[in-house]
Amino acid sequence: MGFVMTVNDLIKNTNFTVINPGNNLDISINKPFCCDLLSIAMSKAPANSAWITVMGNVNTLAVAVLVDVACIILADGVTLDLTAMEKAKQQDITVLQSSMPIFETALLVHELINA
Repeated sequence: MGFVMTVNDLIKNTNFTVINPGNNLDISINKPFCCDLLSIAMSKAPANSAWITVMGNVNTLAVAVLVDVACIILADGVTLDLTAMEKAKQQDITVLQSSMPIFETALLVHELINA
């Protein structure tokens, strides 16, 4: 395992766009997690993971809070819808955006964690 990478480190070391900074920028990220099916994410997303998805809605935010991910990274240039943006702000959820596809985004996160 490489160095301990926080959400703030991830932001500094990538060109991901910060959609909502949230209040957990000092949380360590332990691994990337890729999933677009919310029921699977609810049962399998590890706490403190960087969840990479293309689901930019309020239900994604609810699952993120439930499983306690470190951040959400919306891949393929996806952004939050208006309702989700308000909810992310209200609940201080860190949401980032990557222009890369899901796999490449997760691979970059993995490589940074294990550098």
